[in-house]
Amino acid sequence: MSKNRRRRPRGRHSSVRNIPLRTHWLLLTTLVLTLSAALLLQGYTQHLFDSTPDGAPRERGSGTSVPAAISSGGPVIEGTAGRTAAPAARTLALTFDDGPDPVWTPKILDVLRRNDVPATFFTVGTRVAENPGLARRIVDEGHQIGLHSFTHTDLGTASAWRRSLELRETQLVIAGATGVTTPLLRPPYSSTNKALGDADWSAVVQAGQEGYLTVLTTLDSQDWRRPGVEQIIAGATPKDTAGQIVLLHDAGGDRSQTVAALEQLVPRLKASGWTFVTVGDAVALPEVVQPAGTLDRWHGLALITALGTSDWIIEALSWLLWAAGAISLLRAVAVFVAARRHVRMRRRPWGAPVTEPVSVIVPAYNESAGIEAAVRSLVASDHQVEVIVVDDGSTDGTADIVEALRLPGVRVIRQQNAGKPAALNTGIAAAYCDLLVMVDGDTVFEPDAVRMIVQPFAQRRVGAVSGNAKVVNRGGLLGRWQHIEYVVGFNLDRRLFDLAECMPTVPGAVGAFRREALLRVGGVSDTTLAEDTDLTMALCRDGWRVVYEERAKAWTEAPASLGALWKQRYRWCYGTLQAMWKHRGALTQRGQAGKLGRRGLGYLLMFQVLLPLLAPVVDVFAVYGLVFLDPLRILGLWTAFLLLQVLMGLYAFRLDGERPGPLWSLPLQQFVYRQLMYLVVIQSVFTAVAGSRLRWQRMDRYGSLQVPVTPSEPPLPDRLPVPEAPPAPESWAVPAAAPYGGHDADPAWRAHPSASVPHSSQDHIWPSRGPRDL
Repeated sequence: MSKNRRRRPRGRHSSVRNIPLRTHWLLLTTLVLTLSAALLLQGYTQHLFDSTPDGAPRERGSGTSVPAAISSGGPVIEGTAGRTAAPAARTLALTFDDGPDPVWTPKILDVLRRNDVPATFFTVGTRVAENPGLARRIVDEGHQIGLHSFTHTDLGTASAWRRSLELRETQLVIAGATGVTTPLLRPPYSSTNKALGDADWSAVVQAGQEGYLTVLTTLDSQDWRRPGVEQIIAGATPKDTAGQIVLLHDAGGDRSQTVAALEQLVPRLKASGWTFVTVGDAVALPEVVQPAGTLDRWHGLALITALGTSDWIIEALSWLLWAAGAISLLRAVAVFVAARRHVRMRRRPWGAPVTEPVSVIVPAYNESAGIEAAVRSLVASDHQVEVIVVDDGSTDGTADIVEALRLPGVRVIRQQNAGKPAALNTGIAAAYCDLLVMVDGDTVFEPDAVRMIVQPFAQRRVGAVSGNAKVVNRGGLLGRWQHIEYVVGFNLDRRLFDLAECMPTVPGAVGAFRREALLRVGGVSDTTLAEDTDLTMALCRDGWRVVYEERAKAWTEAPASLGALWKQRYRWCYGTLQAMWKHRGALTQRGQAGKLGRRGLGYLLMFQVLLPLLAPVVDVFAVYGLVFLDPLRILGLWTAFLLLQVLMGLYAFRLDGERPGPLWSLPLQQFVYRQLMYLVVIQSVFTAVAGSRLRWQRMDRYGSLQVPVTPSEPPLPDRLPVPEAPPAPESWAVPAAAPYGGHDADPAWRAHPSASVPHSSQDHIWPSRGPRDL
């Protein structure tokens, strides 16, 4: 089988997608909207709830619009007709507001049952939703149920739309919980007819238009003040024989005095000849409570379920956010401590200077914009190198540009387009040296970068070295943000990975490898979109140490548009997920492989997959906090988080010798750049879970690369000879393939310019890509 043979998609995966799947975004949008709806419902019911006691003093306006017949009439008011009704003589209706409460309502119901006394309970909608069983018990035991608004808000000061919402939602949850509807309404903070103001009367009239009877009071027990049992009894005892509607409370705080007072009040009044009735019976209303319609009942049950679900979501989110915050803070501390230790560790030399020559492999596909600068920078290295440019079927004259330069020590190998891994393998096979540096065609090396990046090979255990990639096109906000990410995110993480011996990625822009290590793992695999991550993980699992040399600096072009950035990061993230899945076996291995699995893969899963998946939740919750919670507290937390990032940025920029000027754009990064990165992770996870195919996303080149100029450039060293056709060694000792089941190392892989590395069928993981560009 041809080494460079292109894999053809089969079966239902035959179509290769290059754009985000709409179903993924539909699912994400649905989830975010559902979460937003739950938060809005929670915010409305919990944080707009007015817990001020009903009898507390409140500012009242004038009552000039209240008809005289209402002010002097009975406590039951039909707002649209302007009529009132009063209880018959020696008839008393006990009413309880603000419930149901899981502690006090059952105790009050027990007292009423023992004394065979009916009552009327004006319930708050949110509390009915929390305690539907108690609402059912109220109705089942023969008591009447009424409305006391949904969030215990002052209907007189509320807008007309909110009044309707409060009444309708309360009626629905009562229907869902009890199977009945009721026209009885007691507005929160109402008292007697004479206390009605213009705003209160407006609410009474609107309630009447919507079919409700407003029930006020004639006697206020003042039990909300908790004045003592005797005082409550005195306040609820009639002074004459006129019928009364007595106000008591079964929720809103400690109601033990109310329960004790009720135990004494009912027998006393019964002994005095008083008759206890419901409000409906007190004013002779025919069949006040009616069975709820099927539609209203189902709507009520749905609303109760939604409220319960929103409570659960908020509880879960609170724990998740606390955990995410703690983990993020722990990560910041760990990265900072690791960076300090890494700096001290790197002050010691790797060992004896490494001076042996190096083969630099440059895979190139349509790199005409920057290939000259890249190759010239490599030729200007202060270390002996041979440069192998593998033209992977370019159509823009990339190979012609390199050949026209006629630079010493530079070879060009042309092959049909087969992909970046195949181009790298061709270069590996054609290289003379035992130390190899792999460079992207859009990258320019500092003169000392090659020398610096190979120094760690003084230690025999080191199989690969990650260099320090820097963004060259830093103009504009997008360039600054990527520059910050490279310095603060990537490089700080690499120091941590180096210290923990679990480096997951040697970047394709600047990385060095031992030929022996590459042979042991079978070369560069094309089974993932992140061939650099896949290769690095394979090396770690084979027992090689992968380190970071921050002094080996190379300059690379970053995407200059959001669309280009999306394509690049989408490929990176999806490829990383593929590599993590492919090498998941490292979680149970020992030695270097176990360090990768339990440290490296665990870190990637936590901070590059799970936390970004929670990012939209955090953002939505932040908006929720600004609207419903203390906005100053939310802003304070955000400022503290931003300050932590700035401090980390300053430290990272100092370590990399960078000017901190671009950090001024860090606050803006939170609103655009980070959101895009989070969406990339979400889309990648959806794509992976759905088993969809993704092809290589090639970035546009902008020609912003230039050969770095040094104050005193050293003379060029002697170059390796470049024969027209490099001879193949008689034999290569090829160690056995890595034990984790990677590529089979094929002794037939010869040092020929067109050779490439064979791939084992065991490497197939979830859909990779078909023929693609570099």
